[in-house]
Amino acid sequence: MTSTTTEINRSFVLRTVKNVAFEDRPVPKLRDEHEVRVHVAQTGICGSDVHYWQRGRIGDFVLNSPIVLGHESSGTVVEAGSKVTNLKVGDRVAIEPGVPCRRCDYCRAGSYNLCNDTIFAATPPWDGTLAKYYTVASDYCYKIPDTMDMEEAALVEPVAVAVQICKVASIRANQTVVVFGAGPIGVLSQAVAKASGAKKIIAVDISQSRLDFARKYAADGTFLPPRAEEGVDSVTHAEKVAKMIKEEFGLGEGADVVLECTGAEPCIQAGVNVAIKGGTYVQAGMGKENVVFPITTACIRALTIKGSIRYSTGCYPDAVHLVASGRVDVKSLITNRFKFEEAEKAFELVKAAKEGVFKVVIEGVQ
Repeated sequence: MTSTTTEINRSFVLRTVKNVAFEDRPVPKLRDEHEVRVHVAQTGICGSDVHYWQRGRIGDFVLNSPIVLGHESSGTVVEAGSKVTNLKVGDRVAIEPGVPCRRCDYCRAGSYNLCNDTIFAATPPWDGTLAKYYTVASDYCYKIPDTMDMEEAALVEPVAVAVQICKVASIRANQTVVVFGAGPIGVLSQAVAKASGAKKIIAVDISQSRLDFARKYAADGTFLPPRAEEGVDSVTHAEKVAKMIKEEFGLGEGADVVLECTGAEPCIQAGVNVAIKGGTYVQAGMGKENVVFPITTACIRALTIKGSIRYSTGCYPDAVHLVASGRVDVKSLITNRFKFEEAEKAFELVKAAKEGVFKVVIEGVQ
């Protein structure tokens, strides 16, 4: 199937900060012989999409021109370049939304998530996947088995993020893991940690409803931290919270691995304090650009501190397998579904952060 002059590419476009609109754009052409064009079937909304919509930037990535939103997507191949060998028209795929340069030292080492020249969907200046059609390198599309539906395939993306987080943490069998945050990335990190053999996984969040979900999903225990008492500084409170977690869940001197998936300063401080000597702390959540960090504790305990961003070599295939095999259940994360023309309504719902709203998906243009 090839595009015709009568076709249009209906797209959900972020024109300027807080200004979105539907546009009828030209059908995108393949940029080279190794690309495919995908008819997008389902797209999940990520916090980063909402962040660009509301603030127009994340770090060095600044909205200076209109972009199509969305990057958690699945779909069906409707056109394939002449040199594509891994896919054919009609194949159903999960789309990995970031295609690196393949030539830099980072790419050659397999850490293509660090490539400076990555074309990443819905990261300025690149268009995203909330459109009828999206073109992408064929080797960054993964054919899904018949047993996997398009919603599950779209949510392979956040699973791949969780796979990377656990990969960075080098989680292995018989370890104890504390995860700060029971949102989508937090609970998926808990599920991937369990699939990696962790013996005890504790979820920490300030929302009881999210902790209730985490307990049913993958966590072995949950902890709702108390509010800081009046007059108590944040550092002292973080130490108290860490002590409570260690005592309540029998972690001894601390957890082998801490995964911080909120970016909230109190969680970062408590996370460092709850880690065992020689343990590993992974920062995956992003909040304020600068926070008060318990560096003396980190040094004295000889912690290995790492950052995690996106995904690297092998994460997407692993994520597809985890979902396809049922080891990570993504369907139960979905709480709200919208038609394509309701995209702005879907974004408003995610922004409102209402109790009971967890993962929101948008159906593609028919």
